[in-house]
Amino acid sequence: MSPEPAYRHGTPSQTGILLINLGTPEAPTAEALRPYLKQFLSSQRVVEMPSWLWWPILNVIILNTRPKESAKKYAQVWMPEGSPLKVHTERQTHLLRDLLGRRLHPAPMVEYAMSIGTPSVSEVLERMKENGCERILVLPLYPQYAASSTASAFDGVFSELGKMRNAPAIRTVKHYHDHPGYIASLAQNVRDYWSHNEGRPDKLVMSFHGVPRFTLDKGDPYHCECQKTGRLLADALELSSDQYQICFQSRFGKTEWLRPYTTEILTQLGQQNTRRVDVVCPGFVSDCLETLEEIAMEGKALFTQAGGHEFHYIPCLNERDDWIQVLAEIALNNLQGWLGLEQSKEELAESCQRALQLGSKD
Repeated sequence: MSPEPAYRHGTPSQTGILLINLGTPEAPTAEALRPYLKQFLSSQRVVEMPSWLWWPILNVIILNTRPKESAKKYAQVWMPEGSPLKVHTERQTHLLRDLLGRRLHPAPMVEYAMSIGTPSVSEVLERMKENGCERILVLPLYPQYAASSTASAFDGVFSELGKMRNAPAIRTVKHYHDHPGYIASLAQNVRDYWSHNEGRPDKLVMSFHGVPRFTLDKGDPYHCECQKTGRLLADALELSSDQYQICFQSRFGKTEWLRPYTTEILTQLGQQNTRRVDVVCPGFVSDCLETLEEIAMEGKALFTQAGGHEFHYIPCLNERDDWIQVLAEIALNNLQGWLGLEQSKEELAESCQRALQLGSKD
């Protein structure tokens, strides 16, 4: 087990919030992509194949071809501050910290970590413990639960707890795919875009990240939660069934994934000479490679080359104030019973004095 941070009697305990996102390479280069992809695709949660079969495919084929291709795509969306996913996640963390700091005293410690890459779950949990966090709420930034995303984030946390002698209390947020505030934020984000871009499209495409089809057959609720998010968003926007389409992107490999595929839907809409298509990605709360390159660039090219006319990509929630307010609401609802447990200065001093009387050196 890992050594514990130095303990002093009378030290105040804290409540913490740990946001977790997938992660990103350190740079848009093949050299940076290779270890990132290796860590990501080595997870049994992400690729459910026997290791003896998957290992040669990953190490001999994929890691010798995909890093260079992925690096080119990352380079097209890379921001001056770094990867879009990391930039937006960091900004969301700061905004949530500031908001809770204004609402609560003492305020919880708010940090973020990445399941893949940096800052790692391990280093952030260690820092939170060193700062006295004895109660930590783990809040993955995935609205819809999937074993490959949400459960993988939980695995990272629980794996680290297994190395600790003095583990903090942990709570987890499984999903918020149908949270009224989340749906309202999504809807207002779309309305705001429409108000600044000449009204509504002929079709609103709601593209969610895909997962293999067999995961649904094995009991993963992801498909159902995406469908519910899409339906609730359509209801909030007062769309009829022929005005929107739910579909799934980011298919990888030859296995069948959740259908319909976003690429096929955009091609079909283009072939139908659709005047205008808008695409929104409700499963992503931050813009990233999958939204900025795969949808806004590749998706647009598919649609227009197939005969479509006007293509619009609607950005993710990112740093919208209403989304940060919802994130705070989700956190506070799950922190009930934990806030207010902090001891006063007088109580801490008394506790320290008692410990000294009983022979403690600190």
